[in-house]
Amino acid sequence: MTWRSFVAMGDSFSEGLNDPYPDGTYRGWADLVAARLAVDAGPDFRYANLAIRGKVLDEVVNEQLEPTLAMKPDLVSVAAGGNDVLRPRMDTHALVHRFEPMVERLRASGADVILFRFADVTSHLPAQRIIGPRAAILNDGATGMGEKYGAYVIDLFADDSFHHPDMWAPDRLHLSPAGHRRVAGHVLNALGVGIEEDWMLVPPMPAPTPWLLARGADLRWAREHLAPWFRRHLRGQSSATIVTAKRPTLSPVGDAPSDREIA
Repeated sequence: MTWRSFVAMGDSFSEGLNDPYPDGTYRGWADLVAARLAVDAGPDFRYANLAIRGKVLDEVVNEQLEPTLAMKPDLVSVAAGGNDVLRPRMDTHALVHRFEPMVERLRASGADVILFRFADVTSHLPAQRIIGPRAAILNDGATGMGEKYGAYVIDLFADDSFHHPDMWAPDRLHLSPAGHRRVAGHVLNALGVGIEEDWMLVPPMPAPTPWLLARGADLRWAREHLAPWFRRHLRGQSSATIVTAKRPTLSPVGDAPSDREIA
């Protein structure tokens, strides 16, 4: 099948954090997928990316759904809920309940929809006992919605390669460039589109880090990434308030991303 337009909705996962272009804007898996789809579709292919770091599900629904429907794309990816799972208090079953009408409307518009079962990040983050069960409910919800509405479900959780540290940025939460390429490979494989084989390559797992060095790395990570995150959220601050979508309208893949602030 050939798609002639693609819109990515969601948060930092789809914005492409930690996979920078030379100008400081971000690429990520969605840009890679769009570039590959454009090869088959030809010069008429158009791509928009509304995803913004820090967005929670309700913001994605309220701010990105109607613009996406107005563009009438052939293909839409929706990746949201990860920021909700990290919040101190939340009902994950209610989260899935709010997610489903968005998928229903997108499918009713005639668009093919891509959903995700997110990779497991709990092995290198604190509060595994809290985050893990929440993420499992969100992932199971994606599976159920995919079956109910005929959406593509990309199962990153089942890919053990995402346990490799090279798949993640130093903050341990966002994908690295290698991680984005692997996600793009999974998406394109699911769509039945040929991929760059090296996107799926993963180096051998490194030897275990000695306990003392590992604890030192954990302390540095907490100081450089975890503590600032907590301070921002205690103050009610979010990067989502100062960043705009990098590709707010459908445009040719070769066009430069729109100017926007980089947090």
